[in-house]
Amino acid sequence: MPRWEPSAEDRLREAALALFLARGYENVTVADITQAAGLTRRTFSRYFADKRDVLFAGSDRLPQVVSGAVAGADAGLGPAEALLAGLADTGRILARTVPRSPERRRIVAGSPELQERERTKFAAVSDSLTGALRERGATESAARMLAEVGIAVFRAAFARWTEEPDGADFPVYIHEAAAELTAALAPVAERD
Repeated sequence: MPRWEPSAEDRLREAALALFLARGYENVTVADITQAAGLTRRTFSRYFADKRDVLFAGSDRLPQVVSGAVAGADAGLGPAEALLAGLADTGRILARTVPRSPERRRIVAGSPELQERERTKFAAVSDSLTGALRERGATESAARMLAEVGIAVFRAAFARWTEEPDGADFPVYIHEAAAELTAALAPVAERD
């Protein structure tokens, strides 16, 4: 076998996704993935730390990407508006760069271990967003609440986007989820 395999990372990812979907995440080993891809464990280790990393590779950059998008939003926007603009920008990036998002979402939904990893990922995003929102003038309390609400909006938008892969651009789903939340909160605001 040659020392370097062209598109090895993509082959490993495709093999892993196919196996996870067919057998379930817990029933697949790294050996299964490498065998299906026709590659070695050593090649796998060049690209991924473990089989979870096939699904979460690069997610360590997400907090910085999201908070950077919020920080870089138009200076005239308030914290909540900057949050939505940043989430929409992040969604555009993910739509272009995260392969096979609908399949990945189904795999994560079927595994408690992966769901916990997803929650950990979003906790880091929330912390990063809180800092970006404070920089935009929100109080600590408001920044923390907005960050958590932003995560909920993002997750709802991502779910809808993956359910309709030929549907609208990701930012449309961000704005729809935010509008739905605003409508749900309107009766609370009217009581004040």
